[in-house]
Amino acid sequence: MNAFFAQLPPGFLLQVLTGMEVNLQIACLALVIGLALGAPSAFGKLHHGMLGAISAGIVGLMRATPTFVVMFFLLNAVPPHIYLFGISFTLSGTMIVVISLVPYSAYYVAESGAESIKQLRLHSPLAALLFLPNLARAFFVLVMASSSGAAIGVHESITTIVRQAERMSAAGDRLALFAMGALLFGITLQTGFALVNLLRRHLAGLVKRQMAVAAMVDHKELYGYE
Repeated sequence: MNAFFAQLPPGFLLQVLTGMEVNLQIACLALVIGLALGAPSAFGKLHHGMLGAISAGIVGLMRATPTFVVMFFLLNAVPPHIYLFGISFTLSGTMIVVISLVPYSAYYVAESGAESIKQLRLHSPLAALLFLPNLARAFFVLVMASSSGAAIGVHESITTIVRQAERMSAAGDRLALFAMGALLFGITLQTGFALVNLLRRHLAGLVKRQMAVAAMVDHKELYGYE
């Protein structure tokens, strides 16, 4: 075991944590852009006629868009320097990963947002607040999916682990390193998911109690007793 840790460079854990910060940044950007694109689709889905059909079609297309296909299309088919309205934009590897995650992010926002709007229209603000834990859950899913950046050399946490594993000669050491990375990554994400589920269950309990009180009030009014 000492020989295994001796192969790790000084500050390796710090490098992995710094890479995880990149994962979090990618997830945050993808979620913000997804909110900007998904919110109009959420409102559009609730309309009837042409607008509703177009919005539903867009949401369905975003749902079916594979992340890896978008990522490798941007990497190979789009020039790294883009000029838009006379302004030059550099499409970095990190931004490529962000954009590739936007379809899923926007789809999730549109679906959860539409349900939240329905609950608001039904005068159930507590049920509408379930949008928040849903959004948090989407964020942690995006953090996991951001590891796809390792495929194109983005310096996130998995990239750091893979590059260190390539320097190890023994297969057992490489497996141990991958297991350590998975444990570190998994603990962080599972903690986040656990907190989100606690918040979701708390809000769901409040909604049930609110519905029970409303049903009791309706029953009293129907039968006319205090």
